[in-house]
Amino acid sequence: MAAGRYRPYYTAEMDAPKLVVELEREDDGRWISEVAALPGVLVYGQTRDEALARVEALALRVLADRLEHGETVPELSGLFSAA
Repeated sequence: MAAGRYRPYYTAEMDAPKLVVELEREDDGRWISEVAALPGVLVYGQTRDEALARVEALALRVLADRLEHGETVPELSGLFSAA
């Protein structure tokens, strides 16, 4: 393909699905993070970054498990396109 003619499948202009992560610091110093749109996706971390990384990983595992079991995953609607 000639230079300048490449069209990516995803561009920043497209609306990507979003899962909101809620973070809060507990009285004991730990951080708790949750994805409210995915029941059960709630984790603790010693730091904000650790809590964020852990909740994102858990959310991806939950979504993958749903896909593997044929469940609908509205959070990912429009993300994939078969060529």
